[in-house]
Amino acid sequence: MNMKRILTGVAVAVVAVAGGVAASHWMLGDSLTKVAHAAAPASTLAPASAVDQLWSASVTNVDGKPQSLSLLKGRPVVINFWASWCGPCVEEMPSLSQLHREYAKKGIEFVGLGVDSDKNIKAFLQKVRVDYPIYVIGFGGADLARAFGNNAGALPFTVVIDAKGVVRSTKLGQIQPNELKATLDAL
Repeated sequence: MNMKRILTGVAVAVVAVAGGVAASHWMLGDSLTKVAHAAAPASTLAPASAVDQLWSASVTNVDGKPQSLSLLKGRPVVINFWASWCGPCVEEMPSLSQLHREYAKKGIEFVGLGVDSDKNIKAFLQKVRVDYPIYVIGFGGADLARAFGNNAGALPFTVVIDAKGVVRSTKLGQIQPNELKATLDAL
């Protein structure tokens, strides 16, 4: 009888610990991922080849004229992958615009890469004011985002690259302005 009570007690303890771990993961959400990213050396967040792919990516402005992201080499830059049909992308744009205005005087560039059609992006920008440059990368932008570690292929996805071309942070989902500020202040 005592053995049965001991085994029952052990089983209850195991379930309680497992439930606690699951609950903490659920409550912290992707904070666990952020901690892992914060603890990892910046160079492990994305291979250097992803940055090279970014500089050579084929992008256009909303009027279809080719643009060169390589002009951003040597500057700290925030790259935001987004789409006009992505609700969270649209919700974070005012925060990104505010941060762009705040950090422009510190030489930090912000660029939106539309994983969408030029027609959709042009129509969107006629309705919504965005204070940073927006380029069209099309649906191939999802492949570029994957090169930076966005294996889910979801949007929005933000990448911060320092002036030396090192990826300092990546964020899948809406940015948290204070977290992005902390990363930008450390550049």
